[in-house]
Amino acid sequence: MGASPLRMIDIIAKKKHGQALSAQEIRFFVEGYTRGEIPDYQAAAFLMAVYFQGMNEVETAELTMAMVESGDVVDLSEIPGVKVDKHSTGGVGDKTTLVLGPIVAACGVPVAKMSGRGLGHTGGTLDKLESIPGFNTALAPDQFLRNVKDIGLSVVGQTGNLVPADKKLYALRDVTATVDNISLIASSIMSKKLAAGSDAIVLDVKTGSGAFMKTIDNSIALAQAMVSIGEHVGKRTIALITDMDRPLGRAIGNALEVKEAIATLEGRGPEDLTEVCLHLAANMLCLAGKGSLAECLALADEAVRTGTALEKLKEMVRAQGGDVRVIENPSFFREAPLVREVKAEQDGWITKIDTEACGLASVLLGAGRHKLEDEIDHSAGIVLEVSLGTRVEKGQALAKLYTSDETLFELGGAKLREALKIGSEPMQTPPLIHARVTHAGVERPYGQGLSR
Repeated sequence: MGASPLRMIDIIAKKKHGQALSAQEIRFFVEGYTRGEIPDYQAAAFLMAVYFQGMNEVETAELTMAMVESGDVVDLSEIPGVKVDKHSTGGVGDKTTLVLGPIVAACGVPVAKMSGRGLGHTGGTLDKLESIPGFNTALAPDQFLRNVKDIGLSVVGQTGNLVPADKKLYALRDVTATVDNISLIASSIMSKKLAAGSDAIVLDVKTGSGAFMKTIDNSIALAQAMVSIGEHVGKRTIALITDMDRPLGRAIGNALEVKEAIATLEGRGPEDLTEVCLHLAANMLCLAGKGSLAECLALADEAVRTGTALEKLKEMVRAQGGDVRVIENPSFFREAPLVREVKAEQDGWITKIDTEACGLASVLLGAGRHKLEDEIDHSAGIVLEVSLGTRVEKGQALAKLYTSDETLFELGGAKLREALKIGSEPMQTPPLIHARVTHAGVERPYGQGLSR
């Protein structure tokens, strides 16, 4: 067999001139770079050419599948039914997996979820779950599959050699200023989702100050690119554009967020978190063929009302070695030994909550990481006492800060004060869900005709 007629320099030149690449050329690049046969300097030149010239829908889908096939692919075929995955692009206070996973499983749709750890200002689902004493996020693959078959729900960390091409490419993008390109972002996210083996995917694309995409238009463009990839490779895919110009719920920090998720499954959680979770769950159920969106919303609501979703969370915690007593009585969670209030310094209305700054304040209190190897304090974090548009008076508590280290209060408190703006006039609160993106187009505004 002769050598490949393809040369990386020709592929770079072709993309530099704005021409579409063939599937063969894209696979030549991904496979060669993953094996170490294409040097970083050529890969960096290729990424910069893509950054400026872009990729069309077919190229983006081909790039995604080449990355998926660079490593292991999870096989969920032994689990009966339509398996629907959910992915969030990352936010502050985003504990949706802990709520909607049990809701969807309680409605008879299996959820086999691989999640990540927190880094920077956004939290990670694995860290939240590990605040439950004994909870094991590192199940063996056969145990993971057995749990999903038996109880319909399992959440674990990524195992095996999933999407090694994405790991290499992301590290290179990070140091070559080529992160913020729609095709490259979409293929990175979707390669991991497709490798996780589900039949359909619901994407929670965040928009606003605490999100990677700061504007609604850019968030919709990213959602459209990801939906297009999913549909191109035969996976039904839907995206909701959800607001991250404020934290989701009131709690920011691992154990604090699990407590809030439990309260939400008990039907007494914050309205914003409840609404977003029910709509994400309804879209997952809809993709699994459980009925119209309105019917699926009613099913999700019923799972919370009847307590079946909370029972499903308990089943998952028990099956993964966690102490179910903390779900039944959250006061068993380890409490932060130190608590301090941040108080309003003037009368007025809460006109802005800088979500990224709230996330960073939580990190400064010990709840997050600056580097992946950092230890975290599961009890640390913030509980907001106010929301956008709240009327406050001087001296009123705006938030409670939780930590195990007295010296962290000053930095964490200062960062939170930066995040909360008090104005003299009330403001209009933006919608929680801005749009729904499907292969058929963009539904904006979202939710017309839907009610709980």
